[in-house]
Amino acid sequence: MRRWLGRLVVLGLICLVAGLYITRPRTYGADALAGLVADPARGRSVFWAGGCASCHADPKATGADELVLMGGRRLASPFGNFVVPNISPSPQGIGDWSTLDLANAMHFGTSPGGHHYFPAFPYGSYVKASLQDIVDLKAFLDALPLSDRASEPHEVGFPFNIRAALGGWKLLFYSDQFVVVGDLTPEETRGRYLAEALGHCGECHTPRNLLGGWIRAKWLGGAANPVGTGTIPNITPGKLTWTTDEIAEYLTSGFTPEFDSAGGHMAYVVENMSKLPATDRAAIAAYLKRVPVVK
Repeated sequence: MRRWLGRLVVLGLICLVAGLYITRPRTYGADALAGLVADPARGRSVFWAGGCASCHADPKATGADELVLMGGRRLASPFGNFVVPNISPSPQGIGDWSTLDLANAMHFGTSPGGHHYFPAFPYGSYVKASLQDIVDLKAFLDALPLSDRASEPHEVGFPFNIRAALGGWKLLFYSDQFVVVGDLTPEETRGRYLAEALGHCGECHTPRNLLGGWIRAKWLGGAANPVGTGTIPNITPGKLTWTTDEIAEYLTSGFTPEFDSAGGHMAYVVENMSKLPATDRAAIAAYLKRVPVVK
């Protein structure tokens, strides 16, 4: 019996080591960004499409203060509160990060120190962003105002605070594949990129399972509000019956066809989208018409 018990312990340890190796944090090689030239002007569009200020700036910030990415906002979830970090170009933020560090964070959810990030940072969406866009974004971020506000630890209890386990979560749910596929027009393809990658619409509008993974069969089909009250709406053609022009107008002004206006976090999304070219908002509207229907 002792012999078999010892063998089981050894086998368990081997499986544990193998699992940790398979699910270890991933990073790019040192030459991954070779040949890419940063364009901070393009990075500005990536910044607004990605909604960076919506989470990382002070919720009450307006005008130039929206570019002070001090962090501090708390994002409620069934697993605890995730505290948004300072990502200004200061030592307390990401001032010491290289562009490769940012690429590793956005594509793999891996910190400069080699640890898994919690998926409250939407790398599950950003993984679809192009490396060129990340290079451009970093150039734009580096020119923003500094903030010396210290980032706070997340308020997540055991066992969800075990970062090594996030490698298993990534193995189950992390994918760099677009959800909506098929014969898309160039406009619809651009809209898909903006909605699924940079805009990370699925992070809020798609329901999740008990482990926090997307239920892809119900993509953009509406979800429970993580704060515990109300729901986030279904924006597939099964529920959202607005025309493409009406969707584009909503993303521009925040006004619905019924003359209601965007509220809550969606007001931030509209503010971000309104800073993009009109062709991008039209592209997102065209994409939403191609999303599979969820009733």
